Amino acid sequence: MLRRLLRQVVGVVLLCAGTSFLPAAAQSVDGLPDDITFWSDYPSDILAPALVARMTDEELLSQIFMFGWAGQEPSELLNQWVLDRGLGSVKVFGWNTDDIVLVAESITSLQQKAMQRRFQIPLFVATDQEGGWIRHVKGETSETPGNLAIGASGYPADAWYSGYYISRELRVLGINMNFAPTVDLYTNHDSSVIGPRSFSENPEHAGILGAAFAAGSMAAGVIPTAKHFPGHGDTGIDSHGSLPVISIDYDTLMNRELVPFKYLIEENIPAVMSGHLSFPEITETGEPASLSKTFLTDILRNELGFNGLIITDDMMMNGATMWAGSLSAAFRMAIEAGNDIIISSTTARLDEALWTVNLDLMKSSPEFRRQVADAARRVIQTKLDYFKGSNPVPLYPDISKISELIPDPDGQSFFLAQACRSITLYKGGDFPYQPEPGERILLAGQTQFPEFFEEGLRRYPDAKRLQFNYSMGPNETDWMSNYIEELAAGYDTVIICVADSGSAAVASRLKYLGVKTIVISVLAPIPALPTAGWADTVLMAYSYSPYSFNAVFGALSGEFPVRGIFPLSD
Repeated sequence: MLRRLLRQVVGVVLLCAGTSFLPAAAQSVDGLPDDITFWSDYPSDILAPALVARMTDEELLSQIFMFGWAGQEPSELLNQWVLDRGLGSVKVFGWNTDDIVLVAESITSLQQKAMQRRFQIPLFVATDQEGGWIRHVKGETSETPGNLAIGASGYPADAWYSGYYISRELRVLGINMNFAPTVDLYTNHDSSVIGPRSFSENPEHAGILGAAFAAGSMAAGVIPTAKHFPGHGDTGIDSHGSLPVISIDYDTLMNRELVPFKYLIEENIPAVMSGHLSFPEITETGEPASLSKTFLTDILRNELGFNGLIITDDMMMNGATMWAGSLSAAFRMAIEAGNDIIISSTTARLDEALWTVNLDLMKSSPEFRRQVADAARRVIQTKLDYFKGSNPVPLYPDISKISELIPDPDGQSFFLAQACRSITLYKGGDFPYQPEPGERILLAGQTQFPEFFEEGLRRYPDAKRLQFNYSMGPNETDWMSNYIEELAAGYDTVIICVADSGSAAVASRLKYLGVKTIVISVLAPIPALPTAGWADTVLMAYSYSPYSFNAVFGALSGEFPVRGIFPLSD
C-alpha cells in the first residue's frame, strides 16, 4: 500500500509542474526529500534509484568496487576509500584472519566510517568460507569436512546445516556475504583447483546440495554466492596464474556445467560469481566469462533469468588481466559485460588507472555511465532489501560474544556427525581393523596434519609415527619413498595418509613389502585410487578437518558403520 501510494505521489510530482507536497528547498524531481539517506523509510525500489540519482560519478563507481587489505588491520588507504570515496564493499582474505577479534574490530571500524558518509550506505563485507579446504577466516573458526564430504554423505540436510553453521560463525564477526557455495562440477578428475571443493561430478547432485547450502546460509542471515559461473570443473588450470580454456560446446555447457546454477537461480540465489574462464567454442574471441557480455548478460541474465548480483572473481588474477591487457581495461570490460561488483584483492591506490581511466570514461561515455549507475542501483537495492530485512548481520559485531560463539557450539557436534556420514570404504580388506596383540603399527602422515597422529594414537596407542611434508618436491618425495621402504620392513601394518601425488608416491613403495597397508585418503581422492589395487584397505575422508580424522579412525576401528558413497565415477 505504501509503495503504491509513493508511486502515485511521484507520478503527480512529475506531471504537475509547480505543485509541491514538500517545502521547495527539500524537494527533488523524484518527489523524495533532498536529504534522504540509506535508512530513510521508503521502499527499496523507490529509494535505490533516488539515491543513485543524487550520487556523483565518484560515488557511483566506488559503490561497485570491493577491495581487500593485506595487513592485520585495514590500511589507511582502505580507510580513505571508505570514508572519502564511499567504497561499496570490502573482502576479508585469508592472510589477515588468525586473530578473529581483530577481524571483527576492523569490520566495525570500516562500517563506522561508511556511516559517516552523507548517504550512510553500509558495506558488504565478504569472504571465502566454503568449508573444507577453502577457509579464509581462520583463528578459532570451524575446520569443516567440506563439499565433497557432503557429496559422499548425499544428504541435502548436511549441506543445509554446513551452510548454516559456517554462516553463523561469520555472522558473529560482522561478515554478511560469503563466496560459497562452490557448485563447479568435479568433471576433470585430475584438477587440483576444484577437487574437494566440489559437491560432485553429477550436475543434479551438485545443484541440489548447492541450493541446500545456500538456503542454510540465508537462514543464518549471510548472503550466499554461487561460483564460479559458468563452471570451473572441466580444467586443471588455475585462473590465478593463467586463463583456463574449456573446450565444450553450448549444449554441454547448458546441460552439464550450468545445471547447478539453474537449481540455485530457481531458488533465488542472491549473488553469482563470474569466473575467469575461457570457452572458445561458445565465444569467438575466447574472452574470460567474467569479461563477457555473452555469458553474463545474454546467458546468465536473459536465458537463465538471474536477477541478483553478479560479482567478479578477484581481478588481480592473471586469468582476467592478461587477456584484457591491463587492470583498468579488465575493470572496464567487467562493467560492460554486466558485473555489478568488481573485486580486487588489494586496495587500489587513489590515483590508480583502474579508477582514473574508468572515471574519465563515465564522464565521456553516457552509455558507460549508465552501466555503472545500473550496477550501483542493483547493489544499493540489494543492500536495502538485506539490511532492512528480517535477519541481517549486525553492522557492529558484539566483540564480547566471539569466544562464546566461535567455534559454533552446536556446529561442532554436527560437523563430527557429518564427517562420520561421509567416510567411504573404497576398498575393505581387514576392516574394521583390530590389531593382534603385539602387532607392530606405523602411522605415516604429513607433519601439517597433527590430528592424523592424534586420532590414530587414540585408537592404536602403541603405534609409532613417521612424519613427512605435504606438497613435497620431487627430490624430497624420492628420499622419503626410499626411507619408508626401508623403515616399513620392521612393521606388520602401515596406516598412511595420502593427500596428494607426493604422498601417493611414498605409499606406492609399500606395494611389494608384504606389510598390511591401510590408506587414509584426504582432500582429492584421485591420488589414492591406484593404491586400491594392492592396499588392504582404502578409506576416503575427503578432508583434513579434525572432524574428518576423528571420523575416519573411528570408522577404521569399528566405532560406527560406514555408509558414505564415493561421489565420483572411477
